[in-house]
Amino acid sequence: MNRSILTNARIVLPDATIAGSVVLENDRISEILPDRHFAEGVDLHGQWLIPGIVDLHTDYLEKEINPRPKTNFPLPIAFHMMDQRALACGLTTVLGGVRFSNDRDKESTLWGGNGLALAEAYEELRRTALARHFLHVRWDTNFEPVDHLLEAMANFECIGNIVYNENIPGERQFQDLDELARKRAARGDKTIAEARAELDERIRIGRSINNRPKVKAAFAGKLCLGSHDDTTVEHVIEAQAMGCTLAEMPTSLVAAKKAKELGLSVCMGAPNYLRGGSHCGNLSAVEALEHGLVDAFCSDYHFPSLLGTVVLMMSRGLSAANAVKMVTLNPARILGRDADFGSIEVGKKADLVAFHLRGTFPFVSATWVDGRLKLQLGTAPAVPAHV
Repeated sequence: MNRSILTNARIVLPDATIAGSVVLENDRISEILPDRHFAEGVDLHGQWLIPGIVDLHTDYLEKEINPRPKTNFPLPIAFHMMDQRALACGLTTVLGGVRFSNDRDKESTLWGGNGLALAEAYEELRRTALARHFLHVRWDTNFEPVDHLLEAMANFECIGNIVYNENIPGERQFQDLDELARKRAARGDKTIAEARAELDERIRIGRSINNRPKVKAAFAGKLCLGSHDDTTVEHVIEAQAMGCTLAEMPTSLVAAKKAKELGLSVCMGAPNYLRGGSHCGNLSAVEALEHGLVDAFCSDYHFPSLLGTVVLMMSRGLSAANAVKMVTLNPARILGRDADFGSIEVGKKADLVAFHLRGTFPFVSATWVDGRLKLQLGTAPAVPAHV
């Protein structure tokens, strides 16, 4: 039996924070001991001990594959570095984005290329990873045929969620068609008028296809389905009708409110909260949280923002337990995996993160996955363990 004790810690439980120790046996938490300090345990010197962070959506792998235009790196190297960086930021369960679409505009990054091939590679790479990895499938709702993709996807173990991404120009996040035409013309050998004509044709084709019902028929009730960048009440109503239980990064307050009204969980981007607003002018996560409309945060494109958001929420008066839930237990519940991980409770997976503060910045010193120490960084400073 593999048994270890993490002692002298500030432990964040689902509804409270205590000082004490946690006992790990094999891959599970076997005991939680308030006010107990063991000389033979791993002394955390009063650091915070929280559940491993569960990231519902990240595009981080793209940064490792394609850090600059036309400078691709092999997928195994990119995945390995993403894996290590995730642990260093306290992420133990990571849903990495892969795009299923017929759009080949981004072939060099793999995201707009063969999504199925990337999923197949993920299935193998995750088996030897340090963290727990699943796929966040970004599903284009306006292309056909899709039956062969849905059939192939049913055989994957690595799919964590499927999120509808409608990419009709002028809809949802990017609504200014004139600006889109100018940018498209600037990228290629065409006039603004020609670029606008191409966009109009894409709009015509996109509006003639809606493959959501096929995805719903294949996966509703089996996996978490979500909808990305909902902007209007109508978008949210359609999402619920198409099997969604998750509203991912709604772009407007009315859409977020409608999602909550219909019982959908709302996930916002942690960089949005940490930076004080959306980088592209959409709904502020700070505003959404103030209205009680946020259930969870995801890293989106920046791993450190998740734990940084937890610390910032705590500094603004949210309890440690409630702040930590936003990146651990709540995302696990959204995925339907909270019986296994997402909180420090007896019988659950021993996915744990120890961290302390350097000024206002959280510094992860150790990360455990399945009860095993997977990453250790530096020497933990002695800090008071009082709650």
